Amino acid sequence: MLKFIYTETGFNLERLPDSIEEVVATRAVVAMRVGESIAIAPSSASFLLPADLPGLKFLEAEALNDPGDMISICVADREYVEVSLRGTWISTDSQNDFGVFVTALSDRAEFYILKCSEEANAGVSLLNEVD
Repeated sequence: MLKFIYTETGFNLERLPDSIEEVVATRAVVAMRVGESIAIAPSSASFLLPADLPGLKFLEAEALNDPGDMISICVADREYVEVSLRGTWISTDSQNDFGVFVTALSDRAEFYILKCSEEANAGVSLLNEVD
């Protein structure tokens, strides 16, 4: 399972062994115990990746072979592609821009998304060090 944590400045991505059901149940229990509202809904999430990433061709192959149409990749512009995923949005409010998006894909698809995200972030880090 992939977990995207959306914040004001972007998102963090991590791969977890838990199921979506386990994560949702845990979040609901925590919200109940602290007296906080929780919104859980089927949703989609999108993010950009540089179009020249070496691992992107493997992710594109996984998207083409995805029987559940959980992944789609399209050209955003000359430099970026947009990766869209179907999954579950968890937040304190259904209209909130900050929260957690979780999705369960094939092991290979999750691996390539994580790898491409790491490659993209490494490129950004290197550019920031040069500036």
